[in-house]
Amino acid sequence: MTGSEVVVLGLGVTGRAIALHLLAIGVSFAVLVDDARPDESEWAAAHAVELVTGARSAAAVARAAAATMLVPSPGVPESHPALAAAIAAGVPVRSEIDLAAELARVPIVAVTGTNGKTSVTTLITDMLLASGVRAESAGNIGRPLIEAVHDDVDVIVAEVSSFQLRFTPTFAPRVAVYLNVAEDHLDWHGSFEAYARAKAGIFAHQVPGDVLVYNADDALVHDLARGAPARRVGFSVDPDATSGFRLAQGELLDADSRALVRVEELRATAPYEVANVLAAAAAALEAGATSDGVRISAANFERLPHRARFVGKAGGVTFVDDSKATNPHATRAAVQAYDSVVLIAGGRNKGLDLSRLRPVAPNLRAVVAIGEAAPEVEAAFGDLVPVERAASMRAAVRCAASRAEAGDTVLLSPACASFDWYSGYAERGDDFATEVGRLIREEGDDGDAD
Repeated sequence: MTGSEVVVLGLGVTGRAIALHLLAIGVSFAVLVDDARPDESEWAAAHAVELVTGARSAAAVARAAAATMLVPSPGVPESHPALAAAIAAGVPVRSEIDLAAELARVPIVAVTGTNGKTSVTTLITDMLLASGVRAESAGNIGRPLIEAVHDDVDVIVAEVSSFQLRFTPTFAPRVAVYLNVAEDHLDWHGSFEAYARAKAGIFAHQVPGDVLVYNADDALVHDLARGAPARRVGFSVDPDATSGFRLAQGELLDADSRALVRVEELRATAPYEVANVLAAAAAALEAGATSDGVRISAANFERLPHRARFVGKAGGVTFVDDSKATNPHATRAAVQAYDSVVLIAGGRNKGLDLSRLRPVAPNLRAVVAIGEAAPEVEAAFGDLVPVERAASMRAAVRCAASRAEAGDTVLLSPACASFDWYSGYAERGDDFATEVGRLIREEGDDGDAD
């Protein structure tokens, strides 16, 4: 090791995209991984990439500390020995999105927030496309930004996570969107303050000619936005709001008080969903969308999979899959969209305080606790509403159905990650839908909505 190489930490989707970029520009680099899976070893060999296993070993840590730059994959925590050593040694640490942004030939609209990132990213892209603007989604939504920046488009809309934003010394999107902030990923960031600071990196390096779209209803986001160097555009669903993109008398208005779309035209009308439309509209219009494109896209936008999606009905009870809700903030918003809920919650907690769910107790008929966090769910609700534990999704669905009454909603909104029982929130949501489908067939209900 001569101190003249870049070190990439991790070889997942993002790590491979970084490696291909470094190969293309002829930079000397090595990839460190804790344990190489067979597919990683095969990929590295096929591309003549130096793959070093045992990333926590003394030799690998020393290599990271002597690098000219270290690029961590998003899932690598700051506490990882190789990353920690690089930081301590003063090695420049840059995320993939930071490298990608400096290569971009078109404006980037970047979206972050504890909840709603994927929906808003998708909606902004749809609004631009409906306006005749060649746009595509990238980043945390799926395809690495460092690949997308080479595409022949007019605008790139990037979902960016706190993990990606943690190491962004230059990242400056033309339009930044900060949706909300609540406790999440504390097991990764170490504290809520560190998490919120990482999110604020989305606008830290903008200039006055850029735009920050921010949630005026979120006290911390509003406070953080005060220090933004860019022009600020707020959005709000507060009925008393008089400026910015806002909701007034059943209409969504732009900052000049022009009507964009009526709430009754939207397919999803929970307060947080209306807020998402306002945020997307503000960002899309700044990036070149037309009012007609915004209205058409907003009126036709469907909830994404595993985000408060209707699954079916049985015995007059509606079943809804909100498996993507992996923190209390998301679950609270979901529960508050319904009058009477039997909640299925639990999974693998991310170091979060589940007692923050207690304010939704008036909306709950009962709670079914699942997964590793079942005891924490029970502790959060046990003195407020009936709580039962279930050892499988099948048992959870049956238990919830037995507790529900006609007109109720059985809501899978776990407030936790899924990695105790499943490979991800999608598999968890699919299992829920499978069990609901089995129950519907047994009940002889066709599962259609009213």
